[in-house]
Amino acid sequence: MNGKRHLLPAVAALILAATGPTFLRAATMAPRGYVIAEITVTDPEAYKSYVAAVGPLATHFGGKYVVRGGHIIAVEGDPPTDRFVVIEFDSLAAARSFEDSPEYQAIAPLRRKSARSRVFLVEGISR
Repeated sequence: MNGKRHLLPAVAALILAATGPTFLRAATMAPRGYVIAEITVTDPEAYKSYVAAVGPLATHFGGKYVVRGGHIIAVEGDPPTDRFVVIEFDSLAAARSFEDSPEYQAIAPLRRKSARSRVFLVEGISR
């Protein structure tokens, strides 16, 4: 009986070692959420204030810029005329949380006054 008691922790450790990565993999496989924006800047000076404020705020909400401006090559159809932005979040709910936050709502008028935009929240594929 005493030997069996010593076996129990070893068996439990083997089960955790075998299934732990599965649980971790499942947690990282949840679909990401993305804020995607096409932005045509109409007032570059005023737009700088928005850019200075939005980057740190997106980071605060767990966002990571995947695309922020950069060279666009049209393959089919018309490309965005100025800027294209993609911000990745852990989930669609996290992206929504960023967009709906009072902090973002306070700076969004800076973008609206200095640019024409189309902004979308998109759920990505599971990873």
